[in-house]
Amino acid sequence: MLTEIFIALLIGILAGIITGLIPGIHINLVSLLLLTSSPFLLQFTNSIVLCVFIISMSVTHTFLDFIPGVFLGAPESETALSVLPGHKMLLQGKAYEAVKLTVIGSLFALMLSAMLVPFLIPVVSFIYPYIKEYIGFILIAIITFMVLKDKNKLWNLIVFLLSGVLGLIVLSMPNLPNPLFPLLSGLFGLSMLVVSLMDKVNIPEQKISDTINLPKSEYAQAIGAGTLAGTLTSFFPGLGPAQGAVLASQITRKLSEHGFMVLIGGINTVNFVLSLVTLLTLEKARNGAVIVVSQLLEAFDYRLLILFVGVALVVGGLATSLALNITKVFSRLIVKVNYKALVISIIMLITTLAFYFSGWLGLLILFTATMIGIIPGELGVSRNHAMGCLILPVILYFVL
Repeated sequence: MLTEIFIALLIGILAGIITGLIPGIHINLVSLLLLTSSPFLLQFTNSIVLCVFIISMSVTHTFLDFIPGVFLGAPESETALSVLPGHKMLLQGKAYEAVKLTVIGSLFALMLSAMLVPFLIPVVSFIYPYIKEYIGFILIAIITFMVLKDKNKLWNLIVFLLSGVLGLIVLSMPNLPNPLFPLLSGLFGLSMLVVSLMDKVNIPEQKISDTINLPKSEYAQAIGAGTLAGTLTSFFPGLGPAQGAVLASQITRKLSEHGFMVLIGGINTVNFVLSLVTLLTLEKARNGAVIVVSQLLEAFDYRLLILFVGVALVVGGLATSLALNITKVFSRLIVKVNYKALVISIIMLITTLAFYFSGWLGLLILFTATMIGIIPGELGVSRNHAMGCLILPVILYFVL
């Protein structure tokens, strides 16, 4: 049994490398394929081993999925906000540092969330019924503050509403597969690439440094806020990592862009690990991979929770080394290619994937989202407001 778990852990890490580095291939897709083939696989192993594979893949994915966002501008819903400061650091020759910051956030938030598990189990069971009714109103208050805090209040509101209405339309479309890919790729990926292409940006030599000039107090603040946001997103339906990042960024107003990368790196990992606590305490799964875990197991108890959290910690340590070494390779290769040709290739890749996943409608969504995504950069408005594409539907989900 132990040997099988170890093999599943290693294969899961390999799968996580693939899902983390290739835009459009998500852990939920692989988990679903595993579930459909489970009757065959269970003839040779057991459900716990299959769950170890899913957990290993998912944790590895959260460490590596920032790499394509930083280098290629191809975000997923969990990493969309990291593309903005990450791409800026790429243009400063600090792409390795950008990814390293997210990895630090992931690793330390993982360890902190693992330590919090025994305390969260009774707390969640007690307070969840009282808090869940007010999430929508809390989000309204935060969005109001975000819109009013800058001088471009009107354009802040316009960007939020444009992206929010687009999100409502896209997410309400029946039988539209992978709606988030063209939506987020347009708002945060393609729009940025188009601007880079028009501005004739050149990628400078990338620096690979072992030291990062970030105060320890800011590390602690970012990791703490990321853990808090990841905890909230794992417990409340409709509240995802991207919305959690917006919440946390308003709590920690003094964070630098470096600190923000640490924060957003921690949210995804915490969200997945603590979703296992949600499964145990509330008997509810908050993401696709954990849903598959719940369907594979006849019963989920404390013993399995301890095993899975232990697997997550081991994988987190290995994924840290993998992410940093893969980023070094990317950093060396990115300066050897023609950036204009690379950007055009990435635009074509994202467009092709949008068509593959969502058809002609996906291309229309991608184009519309790209046009909206260009507005913030041209008018000096924070691109955070474009997260209205996910936050407005969540507010309506809770309030209506």
